[in-house]
Formats: sequence, C-alpha cells, structure tokens
Amino acid sequence: MGITVFPIQTTQQLGPLLKALRKQQGLTQDQLAEQLGITRQAVSALERKPEGATFERLMRVWAILNVEVSLNLRNNGSSNPSEEAW
Repeated sequence: MGITVFPIQTTQQLGPLLKALRKQQGLTQDQLAEQLGITRQAVSALERKPEGATFERLMRVWAILNVEVSLNLRNNGSSNPSEEAW
C-alpha cells in the first residue's frame, strides 16, 4: 500500500484532517481522549482549533493515529519565521 500525502498549508487544515483520520481508525473522541490521557472535550477542542495545541500533543495524536509527519519548512521570502508556511 502506498503512502498518502496530506500537504498542510495552514493550521486550519489540521482539525478536519485530525477528525477524518481519527474516524478512519475507527476511534471515537472518547477513545482517543483515553489514549492521550485527556478529556473528550480536549479532543473536541483539538479538532476545532488545533493551533491551540502544543507540538508535543499533536505529535502524540499523530502517533496514536499511525500518521508519519514530515515537516518541510520553507521560507517564502519572509524574514519573519512566524509568517512562514505552516
């Protein structure tokens, strides 16, 4: 089976992707929350507003969902790193 690539350009794309991958794995928010050691409400918040999550928490979620993350940071001509593409 080949690798499926999901290029993410903005943090707003993370929530729907996280939700879709969770459902693809057959997990409810409660089940994912239990594996993460957080509440279902916290998982819901991750899916609605993932930019509020820590990098470590997102990496734990991806690991549970068996997702390999590859970062390709590009400088789009901006001198401010916060303006770089996510």
